[in-house]
Amino acid sequence: MKTHLTEQFAKYGRVALMLQGGGALGSYQVGVYKALEEAGCHPCWICGVSIGSINGALIAGNPPEKRLERLEEFWSLVTSRPLGIFEPAESPAGRLAATVSGLSTMMLGQPGFFQPHLISPWMSMPGSKSATSYYDTSELEKTLNRLIDFDRLNNGEIRLSMGAVNVATGDNLFFDTLKERITVHHIMASGALPPAFPMVKIDDAFYWDGGLVSNTPLQYLLDQEENVSTLVFQVELFKAAGEIPEEMAEVETRMKEITYSSRTRQAAKGFKNALSLRSRLAKAYERLPSDQLTTEEKRLMKLYSEEGVVNLIQLIYQSRPHESDNKDYEFSRSTMQAHIDSGYQDAVKTLAHSEWLRMPTANQGVAFHRLHVD
Repeated sequence: MKTHLTEQFAKYGRVALMLQGGGALGSYQVGVYKALEEAGCHPCWICGVSIGSINGALIAGNPPEKRLERLEEFWSLVTSRPLGIFEPAESPAGRLAATVSGLSTMMLGQPGFFQPHLISPWMSMPGSKSATSYYDTSELEKTLNRLIDFDRLNNGEIRLSMGAVNVATGDNLFFDTLKERITVHHIMASGALPPAFPMVKIDDAFYWDGGLVSNTPLQYLLDQEENVSTLVFQVELFKAAGEIPEEMAEVETRMKEITYSSRTRQAAKGFKNALSLRSRLAKAYERLPSDQLTTEEKRLMKLYSEEGVVNLIQLIYQSRPHESDNKDYEFSRSTMQAHIDSGYQDAVKTLAHSEWLRMPTANQGVAFHRLHVD
């Protein structure tokens, strides 16, 4: 089975892994990566936002035999907390434990990740370190520097792209190892979600979490002018569809789901339409005498006639029964393990559909598959 899957992966010019932001839900991505690794799938490009950037950097910044180990070490560290005795379970009573667990995060922070400032931002001097966020993320910087080899991360073996937002301009952008050297500050900038975490300064600019503008990096991949056939595994932590809320806790949950969910189908449809237009433009150019085409028109004709196809496989975290509205900052060990197990099982079931891995035809342009249907 693994050999068959490996042959399917090898047919593509590249395999990309898209990792959405979602705080504590990011442990779901660990399970997905574990299943992909076991199947012999080794992405050559990882795009992440927020916690997806952290997970992506842990993968790209380590040798193949250490990648899963480093992911598990990170998540084990950030879930080793003082109030670990409150472990949520799959029951109504477990929701109370989840509430206590979330309150623990808010009051005490998470080991190796973030801690509350000693002085409230409301009582801090403007411009001081604690004036623009509730938590200090210096522990995260130490953790990432310990777990990531930045020379390896930047050596080109795996391309890593991370979404962030320029605080001054509001522009969404991606830090990309193809274009610049990535440091720990780029990773932290991608995950600097206000008002919890402080903005991060890189050169002369300040940055916040890329999820403020777009929580899914798919569009960045689709916008690249590259004629490479690509297999994309997009791992999302918030689903767009959901139930009508009946209480305030459910309102909070739906608000987050709608705000941070992906518009994957819209992006894929737009990209498919763009491919179709490019193909028709290339054929129109081919009907004209070569000496009537400008240099740019000849370049476009060649580029569009060799356009690569995209096979998009979407994995979406499915909320568990009795899950609290604080699921994105509930960092208990039992919940983390449940997320990892869920991601692993979803990825295994997805890979069992070997027909989903077939390369789309040129006429199709884009194929779209997902395990869970709204």
